[in-house]
Amino acid sequence: MVRQFFVVLSIVFVTTFTTAFAPSAQAELVIEVTQGKQSAIPISVVPFQWAGAAALPEDVSAIVNNDLGTSGYFRTLSPAVMLSSPHAPAEVIYADWRRMNQDYLVMGNITMEEGEYAIEFYVIDVHRELKLIHHKVKGGASQLRDLAHYISDYVFQRLTGIPGVFSTKLVYVTTNEDRSKFNLNFADSDGAREQLIFKSKEPIMSPAWSPDGKVVAYVSFENGRSEIFFQVLATGRREKVVSYDGTNSAPAFSADGRYMAFVHSKSGNPDIYIMNLATRDVQQVTTHYAIDTEPQWMPDGEHILFTSSRAGGPQIYKLNVFDQTVDRVTFEGNYNARPRVTMDGRKMLYVHRSGDRFHIASQDLETGLVRILTKETNLDESPSVAPNGSMIIYAATENGRSILAAVSVDGEVKFRLPSRYGDVREPSWSPILQN
Repeated sequence: MVRQFFVVLSIVFVTTFTTAFAPSAQAELVIEVTQGKQSAIPISVVPFQWAGAAALPEDVSAIVNNDLGTSGYFRTLSPAVMLSSPHAPAEVIYADWRRMNQDYLVMGNITMEEGEYAIEFYVIDVHRELKLIHHKVKGGASQLRDLAHYISDYVFQRLTGIPGVFSTKLVYVTTNEDRSKFNLNFADSDGAREQLIFKSKEPIMSPAWSPDGKVVAYVSFENGRSEIFFQVLATGRREKVVSYDGTNSAPAFSADGRYMAFVHSKSGNPDIYIMNLATRDVQQVTTHYAIDTEPQWMPDGEHILFTSSRAGGPQIYKLNVFDQTVDRVTFEGNYNARPRVTMDGRKMLYVHRSGDRFHIASQDLETGLVRILTKETNLDESPSVAPNGSMIIYAATENGRSILAAVSVDGEVKFRLPSRYGDVREPSWSPILQN
């Protein structure tokens, strides 16, 4: 058992997220859980033991505790009420933890090995008195938060069977009260380490990640019209990719990264186009007198979901990119827009109007069953699906401000990420990043 789960892993994280950009001058997003699963698993993250003289640059166990607790899948216990503080399986007094109604323990210790921090951690099944995980990771001081997110992902997947997304990133747009400044930012999935990608006095819209997580595409109005740019996160290098006369908007990468769908109004009305990113050849794939917009590739690489007014109001359609046939997907309600799809291709998430309010809805693409996921927030827009398909982040209006909020695909987990300063909108969740 020990040999199966004990791995020494020296993590060398991609430095794009710490070297290319300066931290944003204003503060970060703050994550607040508003609803967790009724079946949330009781788990205790015991503060990791550190014998060093100086304080650690990051509180690793606190980050793990926050990750698991804010996921909605776990209910964490405050260290202040723990009856004991074990750091290895032999130190666990199981009766203490059963008395506290805990199912699992996460514990560990941190030491220095050859100039790096080494974190050895364990996961214990309290009721079976069984060691489930024994694992070790290493990294430098600047990587401690990354190591903590890695531990959270490891524990989350082991206990739920779902890949964790704590090591992923969010990109989003912030603006001040009078909308005279626009910032394109990215941060950890918990809102920490916010950094500036690009700033402008003109609007920035529709950020989208490349499948490898190295490039962000977005629409900028800095030159007096909408243009699509690519920006490499490692270097900050920007490239203007689409700048035709008329509108250019809504970039979306195919899953293999070979193509980008976007919207252009060359023919008068907005239509969907596809760019081959190797050759930069462009093909128009919809031709209709109505507005066709907001393309989103399906995982099979053969179909694109998009919003169109061809039925008299916004509805979602599916385009076959090879024969250009189009089928209508949404029929419930008179407003459905901004489609996004889970990586397994089973569920579509989108903006749905119910009465005079806009909410995030989920539709099963096999059965057509529709479920409204958000009712507490208002004017919900811009959904983006986590790469493990479990959560949707979106923009919402609260007390006159635009904030980010998130809801699980089953509607049971909900949290908010309001910005301490100004409005935040247009979120996009990164893929699972490769180290």
